[in-house]
Amino acid sequence: MHHLGNFSLMAILVIAAYAVIASLLGVKRGSVKLTKSGERALLACTALSTTACFSLVWLLMKSDFRFEYVASYSNRELPFFYKLASLWAGNDGSLLFWSWLMLLFSGIAVVTNRNKNRELMPYVVATLGAAALFFTYLNYFVTNPFGQLGIITAAGTESWAPVDGRGLNPLLQHPIMAIHPPILYIGYVGFIVPFAFCIAALASGRLGSEWIAATRRWTLVAWFFLGTGIILGGRWAYVELGWGGYWAWDPVENAAFLPWLTGTAYLHSVIIQQRKGMLKIWNVVLVAATYLLCVFGTFLTRSGIVSSVHAFAESDFAQIFLVFIVSATVLCTGLILYRLPQLKSENELDSMVSRESGFLYNNLLFLVAAFAVLWGTMYPVLSEALQGEKAMVGPAWFNKVNVPIFLGLLALTGIGPLLAWRKSSFESLRRNFTWPLVLSLATAAVLFAFGMRHGYALITFALSMLVTVTIVQEFHKGALTRKAHKGTSYGAALVDLTLVNTQRYGGYIVHFGIVLIFIGVAGMAFDSDVKADVSPGESVHVSGYDVKLLGMKNGETPNYEWLSSELEVSKNGKVVGVYEPQKHLYKASQQPTSEVRRHATWVEDVYLVFGSTTAENKATIQVFVKPLVRWVWIGGIVMFLGTVVTLVPDRRELKLVQRSKAEAQQRLATKGKEKYEVA
Repeated sequence: MHHLGNFSLMAILVIAAYAVIASLLGVKRGSVKLTKSGERALLACTALSTTACFSLVWLLMKSDFRFEYVASYSNRELPFFYKLASLWAGNDGSLLFWSWLMLLFSGIAVVTNRNKNRELMPYVVATLGAAALFFTYLNYFVTNPFGQLGIITAAGTESWAPVDGRGLNPLLQHPIMAIHPPILYIGYVGFIVPFAFCIAALASGRLGSEWIAATRRWTLVAWFFLGTGIILGGRWAYVELGWGGYWAWDPVENAAFLPWLTGTAYLHSVIIQQRKGMLKIWNVVLVAATYLLCVFGTFLTRSGIVSSVHAFAESDFAQIFLVFIVSATVLCTGLILYRLPQLKSENELDSMVSRESGFLYNNLLFLVAAFAVLWGTMYPVLSEALQGEKAMVGPAWFNKVNVPIFLGLLALTGIGPLLAWRKSSFESLRRNFTWPLVLSLATAAVLFAFGMRHGYALITFALSMLVTVTIVQEFHKGALTRKAHKGTSYGAALVDLTLVNTQRYGGYIVHFGIVLIFIGVAGMAFDSDVKADVSPGESVHVSGYDVKLLGMKNGETPNYEWLSSELEVSKNGKVVGVYEPQKHLYKASQQPTSEVRRHATWVEDVYLVFGSTTAENKATIQVFVKPLVRWVWIGGIVMFLGTVVTLVPDRRELKLVQRSKAEAQQRLATKGKEKYEVA
């Protein structure tokens, strides 16, 4: 199987190079056969990459410890599910998995565009093939997961195998971490298709709406998976790491957040290009920046230049990766400058108080946020390179800089839909803003009256009310109009309204999910915690809760040994539950982990951590009370549902598809008739 895997990688190197050359030659010579041949070559690379991935999975499942990767990330007692997750647990395997996903997306792009976007496809295939060539080069020559363990003897190098492997990192032995990396990778890799179409549009000069229409759903899918991966990563950190939080502005967290920010900006600004022919330069820059930030995030994760619980061990291909990033950046910049005259806007802003200007302000804030996150992430590296001393930037700096920016984005989420296209009159502003403003100010006043004094939290709750009222108002007005026009019930009108324009109303659902996340994050302002050494029968008190230690237990499984503390949680003298947070010691790696337990309600979580035992046989426990944290996860689910709605073709799109099919059938019938008449 390792020979099959290596052969597949070698074959991809040759065939991907052919795909690039054949596609570009096909354009130069006007040869349809060459361009089609390039597309088939890319499909062959997809099949070969699948074979290489399958080969490594086979070795992992067979526990073939002759191979360094298998011995490093698997062991005999590891459950099947986590053996599969070992594929992306280490640098070599995860890069192979990345390449497979990239080629899978490439193959789907080729198949779905076999009868459309024909002028763009040769450049698309060349771009996808070049990326496949680079990553496969890394897979084969630099991070080959099929390397065997060996010892040097008098007769030469002989392979050997340990009795058992070191096993999967205990922190990764969690159901979320078994699915979080693949989902995140789909988000990262998925942006290569919009990027390839953007390069194709710049190279071919076809800078109208064709490439935008071809990439809308690709961008949404990639954005959706990247956002879902970020939420799942936060959930894993919350339930597994035992520090009581879900976001720490960690460099690798930031690396995933950066392309999500620029991708979100693109999804908003592309609406203006489709409707008004504006922001063309913005859009090509945003698409290019989003993909390059995806690759940059991969570089950060694997280069070892930043310290992170999420990062892989330091590897020796940082310089090669930087060459790829710089080359791609130079290519994009050169193409954009070359096509600059064709990227001029067809229209100009009529007013600074309009829907178009709202989208523009939105874009500016997203880019400011992305720059702030990038600067804070790279500042320790830059300071060490320039001054010889690493200056650390902590969560406090990121919060201080980014909280006002994100509150501005939240405000625009509510203000934007209330503005009219082209120009908003005073009367329309008064009519649209009255109720949202009144209710948001009333929310702030009520919370202040009840004793809330945290400034950012007050602003967050007030703006959340503003956005919620705006969304409800938009749905309500549209449903009433639809009901009057169609003569149906209110509920049927609401469903019909959403299906007629899934992009707009699905976007509103996504916005509501973001509101819920903001509410959950605002709860962090009221967190409280206590840490203490307690004996059986003793209690600790925090924020109205009493947590009593009932006793301690221990035991073992084939995979790990465990020690637990039995904690009784009470509120106002009433027992709400008994929980057993644990410490695990994994046998293969001898690594300890904390397994937290939570008493979760709609209002707050009681978060229980068992740290260790003392010489006096006391248990060291830490208890966090975290208000509103559940709404972060609910907001993520609502965003998921809203994105699904936006991906559903609306009725106008379905009519266009049916019309194009009818026209295609008519053309075929006409051609058949002409051939018959000639014969």
